[in-house]
Amino acid sequence: MTLEQKIGQFFFPAVFINDTEENIQATEELIRKHNIGGLTFFHSRASAATNYETKKKIVFNDDSYQRLKDLIVRYQKCATTPLLMSIDAEWGLAMRVEKTPQYPYAITLGALPLSESYLVYEVGKQIGLDLKSAGIHYNLAPLADVNNNPNNPVIGYRSFGENKEKVAQFALEYLRGMNDVGVLGCLKHFPGHGNTNVDSHLGLPVLEESLEQLLENELYPFIKGIESDVDSIMIGHLAVPALNGGANTSATLSKSVVEDLLRKQLNYNGLIISDALNMRSVSMLYEIKGQLEWEAFNAGNDVLCFAENVPEGIQEILKNATPERIEDSYNRIVKCKQKVGLSDIETVPTTELDFATASLLNYKIAENCITNIKDNQNTAVVLDAAKRGKLAGLSIYKTTENTFFKTLTPSLSAPNFAIEMDATNKSEEIENNLADYDTLIIALFVPKAKPMNNFDIEDSVLQLLKNVFTTKKCVLYLFGNPYVLPLLPNIQSLTGLVQIYQDFEEFQETAALQLLNNIPCQGTLPVNISNI
Repeated sequence: MTLEQKIGQFFFPAVFINDTEENIQATEELIRKHNIGGLTFFHSRASAATNYETKKKIVFNDDSYQRLKDLIVRYQKCATTPLLMSIDAEWGLAMRVEKTPQYPYAITLGALPLSESYLVYEVGKQIGLDLKSAGIHYNLAPLADVNNNPNNPVIGYRSFGENKEKVAQFALEYLRGMNDVGVLGCLKHFPGHGNTNVDSHLGLPVLEESLEQLLENELYPFIKGIESDVDSIMIGHLAVPALNGGANTSATLSKSVVEDLLRKQLNYNGLIISDALNMRSVSMLYEIKGQLEWEAFNAGNDVLCFAENVPEGIQEILKNATPERIEDSYNRIVKCKQKVGLSDIETVPTTELDFATASLLNYKIAENCITNIKDNQNTAVVLDAAKRGKLAGLSIYKTTENTFFKTLTPSLSAPNFAIEMDATNKSEEIENNLADYDTLIIALFVPKAKPMNNFDIEDSVLQLLKNVFTTKKCVLYLFGNPYVLPLLPNIQSLTGLVQIYQDFEEFQETAALQLLNNIPCQGTLPVNISNI
């Protein structure tokens, strides 16, 4: 292999499962001409994170999974050197691909007791098996970010929480599960994206901590990962002025972060991958094509994820890099390819999607993570009100046909009401319907996992909750991100409050049975919430 062909191995351009034939053929040409090392799969161009603000419509395709499998076979046939196929599937292939198993968010897993950490291992294992079934060898997950900023717009629910020891332990359990079925993992976003309030897809977050503070908290999970020989570490697009002589240089482009801190001081010799190079925090910095790719490689990254200028980037690295540095990065990539057995380009996946096992695992996680935040004898209060004919159910953002209410209904004689999206004109009507009832079971299905626009909870809904919280006995079951809790008005007035984290049917059913049978809750909040 020539030096130029070896450099091609550093490039992992993005490919889109639901793309045009023209774009697919362009990728095939890229593979044939430039000996690229791998591909990173996304659902579609409209769903790419940097397109959030364009509001392009995402067209769903129930055949995405089969299309993914077919594309992988097709792309591998174009490759002289087998491609390392990668994807960001933090909570499973369902993060990118319709009709595939979905597992809980990291924040949900973070609510599990330490004694049940094996469930995180099982999640990593099942995700690994799902990826293998499609022909993918490398999951760009999990996060090792310690989420210690409640206003973080992009990490939040994707982190195991704000306890650095628990984050480290759970991230390594997840990785171990994937590794045990032959799939590579990746700790991200070094040196820690948790204490930021800017989305690095759209701008450059700045960490103001000193190196000593980072070593004490943000870097802890990465250090534990290095001690365990993690497959790879992803560098985040975030600035740490204390590590760059006061400059706001993205860590991805900083030798002092990648080479000095990660390689030399922390003694990491595994694969280092950049965060996606199309993200606005870095993609707009250089006018000359290929310059960004060279700067990222020069900083110490081995793999250039979502590189958009492959031919130009290869030439810039060939022109500027030493042969020794090229060999070092090439050898790390080869080692990873060997670890997943990527020597036979015709390798056919031997596993299949297992929805039944995924569902059983989700039930087990639900049973162990549901968190009782406030319980003034919730079960007794609800049963007493039902007996008196004074109990009603209120479902917010799902119809009354949701699994939670359908599980409750046979045991509780109570009418159920629902508010769906665009509730402005419905809130007053609902409040009138509830007038004759003194006790409510409220199921709040949070519309979005990210905090932008108050998680998409409408002002009229917040006003309705404010009114009923203070005038009735309310038992609230929150299906969604716990960072919603500070938004809820008069939350101290609630009779009961139970955090469920996910709206999966398994979680809804488990929550209903918990209420009906007064089952003790095993979970603990993985983050601090100010108003409870």
